[in-house]
Amino acid sequence: MHASAFFRQLATLILGHERKQQLRISRSLTAAFVFLACIGLQIYGYWHGLIEAQYVWRLSIVILVNVVFWYALLRSGLNLRFRDPALTLPQVLSALTIITYAYSVTGRIHGSIMMLLPLVQVFGIFNMSQRDSRLAGFYSLGLMGCAMVYKTLTDPENYPYQVELAHFILIAAILPTISSLAGQLNSMRMRLQSQKNELAQALTRIQILATRDELTGLFNRRHMMEVLTQHQKRLIRSGHHRFCLALLDIDHFKRINDTHGHGVGDEVLREFAATLQRALRDTDVLARWGGEEFLLLINDTSPELANIGLERARDMLASAPLLAHMPDLRVTFSAGLTGYDDVEELSICIERADQALYRAKAEGRNRTVIDDQLPSLVGKRPRAPVAAAH
Repeated sequence: MHASAFFRQLATLILGHERKQQLRISRSLTAAFVFLACIGLQIYGYWHGLIEAQYVWRLSIVILVNVVFWYALLRSGLNLRFRDPALTLPQVLSALTIITYAYSVTGRIHGSIMMLLPLVQVFGIFNMSQRDSRLAGFYSLGLMGCAMVYKTLTDPENYPYQVELAHFILIAAILPTISSLAGQLNSMRMRLQSQKNELAQALTRIQILATRDELTGLFNRRHMMEVLTQHQKRLIRSGHHRFCLALLDIDHFKRINDTHGHGVGDEVLREFAATLQRALRDTDVLARWGGEEFLLLINDTSPELANIGLERARDMLASAPLLAHMPDLRVTFSAGLTGYDDVEELSICIERADQALYRAKAEGRNRTVIDDQLPSLVGKRPRAPVAAAH
Protein backbone atom coordinates (compact mmCIF):
# COMPACT_ATOMS: atom_id res chain seq x y z
CA MET A 1 0.00 0.00 0.00
CA HIS A 2 2.81 2.42 0.94
CA ALA A 3 4.75 1.52 -2.22
CA SER A 4 1.65 2.16 -4.35
CA ALA A 5 1.11 5.57 -2.73
CA PHE A 6 4.77 6.43 -3.25
CA PHE A 7 4.61 5.64 -6.97
CA ARG A 8 1.40 7.64 -7.34
CA GLN A 9 3.04 10.63 -5.70
CA LEU A 10 6.11 10.19 -7.88
CA ALA A 11 3.96 10.02 -11.03
CA THR A 12 2.13 13.18 -9.95
CA LEU A 13 5.42 14.93 -9.30
CA ILE A 14 6.72 14.05 -12.76
CA LEU A 15 3.52 14.35 -14.80
CA GLY A 16 1.44 16.86 -12.81
CA HIS A 17 -2.21 16.64 -11.72
CA GLU A 18 -4.18 17.52 -14.85
CA ARG A 19 -5.14 14.42 -16.86
CA LYS A 20 -4.60 15.80 -20.36
CA GLN A 21 -1.26 17.32 -19.38
CA GLN A 22 -0.22 14.00 -17.89
CA LEU A 23 -0.97 12.31 -21.22
CA ARG A 24 1.01 14.92 -23.20
CA ILE A 25 4.03 14.69 -20.89
CA SER A 26 3.99 10.89 -20.82
CA ARG A 27 3.96 10.77 -24.63
CA SER A 28 6.87 13.18 -24.79
CA LEU A 29 8.84 11.13 -22.27
CA THR A 30 8.03 7.93 -24.15
CA ALA A 31 9.49 9.49 -27.28
CA ALA A 32 12.56 10.44 -25.22
CA PHE A 33 13.35 6.75 -24.85
CA VAL A 34 14.01 6.71 -28.60
CA PHE A 35 16.72 9.30 -28.06
CA LEU A 36 18.15 7.33 -25.16
CA ALA A 37 18.42 4.37 -27.51
CA CYS A 38 20.24 6.65 -29.91
CA ILE A 39 22.70 7.60 -27.17
CA GLY A 40 23.17 3.92 -26.35
CA LEU A 41 23.93 3.22 -30.00
CA GLN A 42 26.58 5.94 -30.01
CA ILE A 43 28.22 4.53 -26.91
CA TYR A 44 28.24 1.12 -28.55
CA GLY A 45 29.81 2.59 -31.70
CA TYR A 46 32.43 4.47 -29.70
CA TRP A 47 33.26 1.34 -27.67
CA HIS A 48 34.00 -0.57 -30.85
CA GLY A 49 35.86 2.28 -32.49
CA LEU A 50 33.13 3.11 -35.01
CA ILE A 51 32.41 6.70 -33.87
CA GLU A 52 34.71 9.42 -32.67
CA ALA A 53 34.28 10.58 -29.07
CA GLN A 54 33.62 14.22 -30.03
CA TYR A 55 30.54 13.22 -32.03
CA VAL A 56 29.24 11.07 -29.17
CA TRP A 57 29.46 13.99 -26.73
CA ARG A 58 27.98 16.54 -29.11
CA LEU A 59 25.05 14.37 -30.09
CA SER A 60 24.38 13.27 -26.52
CA ILE A 61 24.30 16.88 -25.31
CA VAL A 62 21.94 17.90 -28.14
CA ILE A 63 19.62 14.99 -27.33
CA LEU A 64 19.55 15.70 -23.58
CA VAL A 65 18.93 19.42 -24.12
CA ASN A 66 16.08 18.60 -26.49
CA VAL A 67 14.44 16.18 -24.03
CA VAL A 68 14.76 18.59 -21.08
CA PHE A 69 13.49 21.53 -23.13
CA TRP A 70 10.26 19.83 -24.21
CA TYR A 71 9.64 18.34 -20.77
CA ALA A 72 10.10 21.74 -19.09
CA LEU A 73 7.81 23.42 -21.61
CA LEU A 74 5.06 20.86 -21.06
CA ARG A 75 5.47 20.54 -17.29
CA SER A 76 5.39 24.32 -16.79
CA GLY A 77 2.07 24.62 -18.64
CA LEU A 78 3.41 27.12 -21.18
CA ASN A 79 2.30 24.71 -23.91
CA LEU A 80 -1.34 25.57 -23.10
CA ARG A 81 -0.89 28.94 -24.78
CA PHE A 82 -0.56 27.28 -28.18
CA ARG A 83 -3.27 26.06 -30.56
CA ASP A 84 -1.96 22.50 -30.18
CA PRO A 85 -1.07 22.12 -26.48
CA ALA A 86 0.72 18.84 -27.24
CA LEU A 87 3.12 20.73 -29.57
CA THR A 88 3.22 17.61 -31.67
CA LEU A 89 4.52 19.09 -34.92
CA PRO A 90 7.35 21.13 -33.30
CA GLN A 91 8.46 18.09 -31.30
CA VAL A 92 8.40 15.86 -34.38
CA LEU A 93 10.37 18.36 -36.50
CA SER A 94 12.89 18.76 -33.70
CA ALA A 95 13.30 14.99 -33.41
CA LEU A 96 13.67 14.55 -37.18
CA THR A 97 16.38 17.21 -37.23
CA ILE A 98 18.35 15.50 -34.46
CA ILE A 99 17.98 12.09 -36.13
CA THR A 100 19.28 13.51 -39.40
CA TYR A 101 22.27 14.95 -37.54
CA ALA A 102 22.83 11.58 -35.85
CA TYR A 103 22.69 9.90 -39.26
CA SER A 104 25.42 12.25 -40.46
CA VAL A 105 27.88 11.59 -37.62
CA THR A 106 27.47 7.90 -36.83
CA GLY A 107 29.73 6.72 -39.69
CA ARG A 108 29.61 3.04 -40.49
CA ILE A 109 26.54 2.38 -38.27
CA HIS A 110 24.49 5.25 -39.67
CA GLY A 111 22.08 2.86 -41.40
CA SER A 112 20.64 1.81 -38.04
CA ILE A 113 19.57 5.40 -37.39
CA MET A 114 17.16 5.35 -40.33
CA MET A 115 14.59 3.22 -38.53
CA LEU A 116 14.08 6.07 -36.04
CA LEU A 117 12.60 8.30 -38.74
CA PRO A 118 9.33 6.37 -39.20
CA LEU A 119 9.20 5.70 -35.46
CA VAL A 120 9.17 9.44 -34.70
CA GLN A 121 6.40 10.02 -37.23
CA VAL A 122 4.36 7.23 -35.70
CA PHE A 123 4.42 9.10 -32.36
CA GLY A 124 2.63 11.99 -34.01
CA ILE A 125 0.26 9.98 -36.14
CA PHE A 126 -2.68 10.25 -33.72
CA ASN A 127 -2.33 13.97 -33.03
CA MET A 128 -1.12 15.59 -36.22
CA SER A 129 -3.47 16.72 -38.93
CA GLN A 130 -3.00 15.46 -42.49
CA ARG A 131 -1.36 18.75 -43.41
CA ASP A 132 1.11 18.60 -40.50
CA SER A 133 1.89 14.95 -41.19
CA ARG A 134 2.69 15.70 -44.83
CA LEU A 135 4.82 18.64 -43.76
CA ALA A 136 6.80 16.42 -41.39
CA GLY A 137 7.20 13.76 -44.07
CA PHE A 138 8.48 16.18 -46.74
CA TYR A 139 10.72 17.91 -44.19
CA SER A 140 12.30 14.61 -43.16
CA LEU A 141 12.69 13.43 -46.74
CA GLY A 142 14.25 16.70 -47.88
CA LEU A 143 16.57 17.02 -44.88
CA MET A 144 17.74 13.42 -45.12
CA GLY A 145 18.27 13.80 -48.87
CA CYS A 146 20.49 16.84 -48.33
CA ALA A 147 22.42 15.03 -45.58
CA MET A 148 22.96 11.98 -47.79
CA VAL A 149 24.24 14.07 -50.69
CA TYR A 150 26.55 16.00 -48.36
CA LYS A 151 27.97 12.87 -46.70
CA THR A 152 28.36 11.11 -50.05
CA LEU A 153 30.55 14.00 -51.22
CA THR A 154 32.50 14.53 -47.97
CA ASP A 155 32.73 10.98 -46.58
CA PRO A 156 32.28 8.50 -49.44
CA GLU A 157 34.08 5.76 -47.51
CA ASN A 158 31.37 5.53 -44.85
CA TYR A 159 28.54 6.90 -47.04
CA PRO A 160 28.96 5.34 -50.52
CA TYR A 161 26.43 6.77 -52.98
CA GLN A 162 25.14 3.30 -53.94
CA VAL A 163 24.09 2.63 -50.34
CA GLU A 164 22.76 6.16 -49.79
CA LEU A 165 20.63 5.91 -52.91
CA ALA A 166 19.11 2.68 -51.60
CA HIS A 167 18.50 4.34 -48.24
CA PHE A 168 16.85 7.34 -49.87
CA ILE A 169 14.55 5.16 -52.00
CA LEU A 170 13.56 3.26 -48.88
CA ILE A 171 12.64 6.32 -46.80
CA ALA A 172 11.00 7.91 -49.87
CA ALA A 173 8.63 4.92 -49.89
CA ILE A 174 8.09 4.66 -46.13
CA LEU A 175 7.63 8.29 -45.01
CA PRO A 176 4.87 9.24 -47.52
CA THR A 177 3.05 6.00 -46.60
CA ILE A 178 3.07 6.98 -42.94
CA SER A 179 1.89 10.49 -43.86
CA SER A 180 -0.99 8.99 -45.85
CA LEU A 181 -1.98 6.72 -42.96
CA ALA A 182 -1.80 9.71 -40.61
CA GLY A 183 -4.17 11.61 -42.87
CA GLN A 184 -6.63 8.73 -42.93
CA LEU A 185 -6.48 8.33 -39.15
CA ASN A 186 -6.98 12.05 -38.69
CA SER A 187 -10.03 12.02 -40.98
CA MET A 188 -11.40 9.04 -39.07
CA ARG A 189 -10.76 10.80 -35.76
CA MET A 190 -12.51 13.95 -36.97
CA ARG A 191 -15.52 11.94 -38.14
CA LEU A 192 -15.71 10.11 -34.82
CA GLN A 193 -15.46 13.40 -32.92
CA SER A 194 -18.18 14.90 -35.10
CA GLN A 195 -20.41 11.88 -34.50
CA LYS A 196 -19.69 12.10 -30.77
CA ASN A 197 -20.69 15.77 -30.72
CA GLU A 198 -23.85 15.06 -32.72
CA LEU A 199 -24.72 12.22 -30.34
CA ALA A 200 -24.20 14.47 -27.32
CA GLN A 201 -26.39 17.17 -28.86
CA ALA A 202 -29.06 14.63 -29.71
CA LEU A 203 -28.96 13.27 -26.16
CA THR A 204 -29.34 16.79 -24.80
CA ARG A 205 -32.32 17.42 -27.08
CA ILE A 206 -33.89 14.12 -26.00
CA GLN A 207 -33.43 15.00 -22.34
CA ILE A 208 -35.00 18.41 -22.93
CA LEU A 209 -37.91 16.92 -24.86
CA ALA A 210 -38.41 14.36 -22.10
CA THR A 211 -38.87 17.05 -19.45
CA ARG A 212 -39.85 20.25 -21.28
CA ASP A 213 -42.80 21.44 -23.30
CA GLU A 214 -41.44 22.30 -26.74
CA LEU A 215 -43.59 25.40 -27.24
CA THR A 216 -43.31 27.19 -23.89
CA GLY A 217 -40.12 25.70 -22.46
CA LEU A 218 -41.94 24.84 -19.24
CA PHE A 219 -41.89 21.42 -17.60
CA ASN A 220 -44.23 19.00 -19.34
CA ARG A 221 -46.97 17.04 -17.62
CA ARG A 222 -44.94 13.87 -17.12
CA HIS A 223 -41.97 15.63 -15.54
CA MET A 224 -44.22 17.81 -13.42
CA MET A 225 -45.67 14.66 -11.85
CA GLU A 226 -42.13 13.60 -10.94
CA VAL A 227 -41.53 17.01 -9.35
CA LEU A 228 -44.78 16.76 -7.39
CA THR A 229 -43.89 13.25 -6.23
CA GLN A 230 -40.55 14.51 -4.89
CA HIS A 231 -42.27 17.33 -3.00
CA GLN A 232 -44.80 14.86 -1.63
CA LYS A 233 -42.04 12.57 -0.34
CA ARG A 234 -40.22 15.50 1.25
CA LEU A 235 -43.40 16.58 3.02
CA ILE A 236 -44.13 13.07 4.29
CA ARG A 237 -40.54 12.68 5.49
CA SER A 238 -40.18 16.04 7.26
CA GLY A 239 -43.70 17.23 7.99
CA HIS A 240 -42.68 20.66 6.71
CA HIS A 241 -42.52 22.41 3.34
CA ARG A 242 -46.26 22.47 2.65
CA PHE A 243 -47.24 23.46 -0.83
CA CYS A 244 -50.24 24.52 -2.89
CA LEU A 245 -51.37 23.55 -6.37
CA ALA A 246 -53.14 25.78 -8.84
CA LEU A 247 -54.66 24.88 -12.19
CA LEU A 248 -54.77 27.84 -14.59
CA ASP A 249 -56.68 28.09 -17.84
CA ILE A 250 -56.46 30.91 -20.40
CA ASP A 251 -59.93 32.36 -20.84
CA HIS A 252 -61.58 31.93 -24.26
CA PHE A 253 -58.40 30.54 -25.80
CA LYS A 254 -60.36 28.72 -28.51
CA ARG A 255 -61.77 32.06 -29.61
CA ILE A 256 -58.20 33.41 -29.96
CA ASN A 257 -57.24 30.46 -32.17
CA ASP A 258 -60.40 30.72 -34.27
CA THR A 259 -60.12 34.50 -34.71
CA HIS A 260 -56.39 35.04 -35.12
CA GLY A 261 -55.05 31.62 -36.07
CA HIS A 262 -52.96 29.00 -34.31
CA GLY A 263 -49.74 30.97 -34.86
CA VAL A 264 -51.04 33.78 -32.66
CA GLY A 265 -52.36 31.16 -30.25
CA ASP A 266 -48.86 29.73 -29.90
CA GLU A 267 -47.46 33.22 -29.27
CA VAL A 268 -50.08 33.76 -26.57
CA LEU A 269 -49.12 30.51 -24.85
CA ARG A 270 -45.41 31.41 -24.88
CA GLU A 271 -45.89 34.95 -23.62
CA PHE A 272 -48.46 33.89 -21.05
CA ALA A 273 -46.00 31.35 -19.62
CA ALA A 274 -43.21 33.96 -19.58
CA THR A 275 -45.45 36.52 -17.80
CA LEU A 276 -46.44 34.00 -15.13
CA GLN A 277 -42.83 33.09 -14.47
CA ARG A 278 -41.92 36.75 -13.98
CA ALA A 279 -44.72 37.12 -11.46
CA LEU A 280 -43.83 34.03 -9.44
CA ARG A 281 -40.97 33.19 -7.10
CA ASP A 282 -37.92 31.19 -8.16
CA THR A 283 -39.01 28.35 -5.86
CA ASP A 284 -42.41 27.99 -7.55
CA VAL A 285 -42.72 25.54 -10.43
CA LEU A 286 -44.91 26.12 -13.48
CA ALA A 287 -45.73 23.41 -16.01
CA ARG A 288 -47.83 23.19 -19.12
CA TRP A 289 -50.52 20.72 -18.19
CA GLY A 290 -52.13 20.46 -21.61
CA GLY A 291 -53.52 22.78 -24.27
CA GLU A 292 -54.10 26.17 -22.66
CA GLU A 293 -53.99 24.71 -19.14
CA PHE A 294 -51.08 25.15 -16.72
CA LEU A 295 -50.29 23.60 -13.35
CA LEU A 296 -48.51 25.68 -10.73
CA LEU A 297 -46.75 24.33 -7.64
CA ILE A 298 -46.35 27.04 -4.98
CA ASN A 299 -43.94 26.14 -2.20
CA ASP A 300 -44.06 26.80 1.56
CA THR A 301 -47.22 28.84 1.77
CA SER A 302 -50.98 28.71 2.28
CA PRO A 303 -53.62 29.01 -0.46
CA GLU A 304 -54.53 32.53 0.67
CA LEU A 305 -50.94 33.76 0.45
CA ALA A 306 -50.29 31.77 -2.74
CA ASN A 307 -53.12 33.68 -4.38
CA ILE A 308 -51.07 36.88 -4.04
CA GLY A 309 -48.70 35.62 -6.71
CA LEU A 310 -51.60 34.71 -9.00
CA GLU A 311 -53.14 38.15 -8.60
CA ARG A 312 -49.78 39.73 -9.32
CA ALA A 313 -49.67 37.79 -12.60
CA ARG A 314 -53.26 38.88 -13.32
CA ASP A 315 -52.29 42.53 -12.79
CA MET A 316 -49.27 42.18 -15.09
CA LEU A 317 -51.49 40.78 -17.84
CA ALA A 318 -53.98 43.62 -17.40
CA SER A 319 -51.37 46.40 -17.33
CA ALA A 320 -49.90 45.82 -20.79
CA PRO A 321 -50.76 43.94 -24.00
CA LEU A 322 -49.48 40.38 -24.01
CA LEU A 323 -48.41 40.68 -27.66
CA ALA A 324 -46.80 43.99 -28.63
CA HIS A 325 -47.96 43.72 -32.24
CA MET A 326 -51.57 43.08 -31.16
CA PRO A 327 -52.33 45.73 -28.50
CA ASP A 328 -56.07 45.09 -28.62
CA LEU A 329 -55.69 41.44 -27.68
CA ARG A 330 -56.17 41.14 -23.94
CA VAL A 331 -55.63 37.82 -22.18
CA THR A 332 -57.04 36.76 -18.82
CA PHE A 333 -57.03 33.47 -16.96
CA SER A 334 -59.09 31.51 -14.49
CA ALA A 335 -57.51 29.52 -11.70
CA GLY A 336 -58.41 26.88 -9.16
CA LEU A 337 -56.18 26.91 -6.08
CA THR A 338 -55.89 24.45 -3.23
CA GLY A 339 -53.49 23.36 -0.53
CA TYR A 340 -51.93 19.91 -0.38
CA ASP A 341 -51.72 17.72 2.69
CA ASP A 342 -49.89 14.43 3.04
CA VAL A 343 -53.05 12.50 3.87
CA GLU A 344 -54.18 12.48 0.23
CA GLU A 345 -53.01 11.28 -3.13
CA LEU A 346 -51.63 13.82 -5.55
CA SER A 347 -54.37 12.98 -8.03
CA ILE A 348 -57.00 13.94 -5.47
CA CYS A 349 -55.38 17.30 -4.81
CA ILE A 350 -55.13 17.99 -8.54
CA GLU A 351 -58.77 17.01 -8.95
CA ARG A 352 -59.78 19.48 -6.22
CA ALA A 353 -57.81 22.23 -8.00
CA ASP A 354 -59.57 21.26 -11.22
CA GLN A 355 -62.98 21.49 -9.56
CA ALA A 356 -62.06 24.93 -8.21
CA LEU A 357 -61.01 25.97 -11.73
CA TYR A 358 -64.38 24.79 -13.04
CA ARG A 359 -66.14 26.97 -10.47
CA ALA A 360 -63.96 29.96 -11.42
CA LYS A 361 -65.10 29.60 -15.03
CA ALA A 362 -68.71 29.15 -14.00
CA GLU A 363 -68.58 32.32 -11.89
CA GLY A 364 -67.49 34.48 -14.84
CA ARG A 365 -63.79 33.69 -15.48
CA ASN A 366 -60.78 35.99 -14.85
CA ARG A 367 -60.71 35.02 -11.20
CA THR A 368 -59.23 32.54 -8.73
CA VAL A 369 -61.35 30.19 -6.67
CA ILE A 370 -59.66 28.76 -3.57
CA ASP A 371 -60.69 25.27 -2.51
CA ASP A 372 -59.66 24.68 1.11
CA GLN A 373 -61.57 21.42 1.58
CA LEU A 374 -58.53 19.49 2.79
CA PRO A 375 -58.88 15.90 4.05
CA SER A 376 -59.47 15.37 7.75
CA LEU A 377 -56.35 15.77 9.85
CA VAL A 378 -57.64 13.66 12.72
CA GLY A 379 -54.85 11.45 14.01
CA LYS A 380 -52.28 13.19 11.81
CA ARG A 381 -49.34 15.31 12.88
CA PRO A 382 -50.05 19.07 13.13
CA ARG A 383 -49.29 21.37 10.23
CA ALA A 384 -45.94 23.12 10.12
CA PRO A 385 -46.06 26.93 10.38
CA VAL A 386 -46.84 28.54 7.03
CA ALA A 387 -44.38 31.02 5.54
CA ALA A 388 -45.75 34.20 4.00
CA ALA A 389 -43.53 33.80 0.96
CA HIS A 390 -45.43 36.02 -1.40
